[in-house]
Amino acid sequence: MRISLYLFLFCLSLSACGDSAQATAITTPTTNRASVPSGDVPEVMKSPLDAAAMANRKLESPDIKVTVGGVDPAGAVLIGQFAEQQYRAAAGTVEGNSAVFRQDEPFKPGHYYAYFKDGAAIQLLIDQDQTFSLELPTGSSPIGEMKVSGSKDNELLYQTLAFEAGQQEQFQVVGQAIRGLRPGMPGYEELQNDRAALVAARTEFQDKLFAENPKSLFTSFKRAGRNPQLRTVRKADGTIDEEGQVEAFLEDFWKGVDFNDERLLNTPVIFNKLKRYIKELTPQNATAIIKSADRLVQMSLPYPEFFKFFANWITLQYEPGKTTVMDGAAIHVHMIQNYFTKERAFWADSMTVYGLQDRADQMAHSLVGQKGVNVKVPGLDGQPKALYDLEKPYVVVFMYNPTCDHCIEETPKLVNAYNGMKDELDVYAIALDTEDAQWRNFIKANGMQSFTNVFDPSNRSIFKTYYVDNTPELYLLGPDRTIQAKNLKVEQL
Repeated sequence: MRISLYLFLFCLSLSACGDSAQATAITTPTTNRASVPSGDVPEVMKSPLDAAAMANRKLESPDIKVTVGGVDPAGAVLIGQFAEQQYRAAAGTVEGNSAVFRQDEPFKPGHYYAYFKDGAAIQLLIDQDQTFSLELPTGSSPIGEMKVSGSKDNELLYQTLAFEAGQQEQFQVVGQAIRGLRPGMPGYEELQNDRAALVAARTEFQDKLFAENPKSLFTSFKRAGRNPQLRTVRKADGTIDEEGQVEAFLEDFWKGVDFNDERLLNTPVIFNKLKRYIKELTPQNATAIIKSADRLVQMSLPYPEFFKFFANWITLQYEPGKTTVMDGAAIHVHMIQNYFTKERAFWADSMTVYGLQDRADQMAHSLVGQKGVNVKVPGLDGQPKALYDLEKPYVVVFMYNPTCDHCIEETPKLVNAYNGMKDELDVYAIALDTEDAQWRNFIKANGMQSFTNVFDPSNRSIFKTYYVDNTPELYLLGPDRTIQAKNLKVEQL
């Protein structure tokens, strides 16, 4: 655990582990490109934008010209983003050697790419002022040669990108030199100081721009993308508490985001932060994910559009059948039962909410750590067979359909596994959605006679007992008959 945490903390503190500025102004658009390199130091939002004032701002009809020397403007399109989805906002027209994006309806304020047919793209910010131009001498020109006219946001953006590009090589040198070193090794402290000086210079540069332009989209966008400073957390004996540092980092992760500013949902920064926060920084087990999810969703409750996005995205990520987390259903159930209620899920009608709550209730009876239900289902002799009558320390509850391709593939594997573990393992095999003859033939064909084989034509035995999303479904019950694992492949037993 110490080694993995050390590497994790190292990557949090070293900018080379994160996204960095591009060497040229032309990039390829992707939802995975972070808006700010790792290693920035955040500050808590002290003067959030006024939501009412934001809503009442008047946007002008757009007239945006993008020129890149040597790049054919024909076929250029403007690519926008909302949350995790990119979309085509407008097609460009050709005027000389420029691509022009002009229409009556204003573009939504946010982050965009002017995308050219050769695959290159110019990033730009669009806010209230939608008449401006960007001009680059050639497709390989450095960021610093970008000429911006009529847009303060984009002037600030390209000033910052040029500054970060100038630091990129220095960060890479430090990153390569420090890689493999640990505290106390020769040169480690000096390299850490070099890195800290680079971060401090970048922070000072950005903070000056933020102070001069407090309500700009640029400031909100770049500040939101910063990483929090890694706090020093110590144990009672004075040694560094690495797990405590990770927890503190997660607590601080969203402090630079102004949830009053819905423009941020039209940039990649919110989705990139969400994905990193839930999928990379949070340990991938149900308990940790639920804790991180609650911290974020509770924080966003007063901000409807952010709350809607966070709640939906996290819930869908851990829907049964769509996640490799051992008990993703526990996360899914928790999110639905707490956030998809008629009082909170303002975007869903009452029937949708009812259906989600009903499905979550069915799942909630078979989560890891809960007591497995003692179902009783008729066996081959027609007599009820109680699951708790099985006496070996471990019990596999195996639910299958004789015509299911995956069931046909997995069942022989389970038979072989059972033969190697039958001194400590019983199998309670429940056939679903089939007919009596098919069930009996399947048992004989696959040599399942040593299992406790049962068939419930009504499927009532699995209603609010052992939730089945897809067959085959395999639960593992321990000696006290608690559910120890679920959604297993046979080889995972």
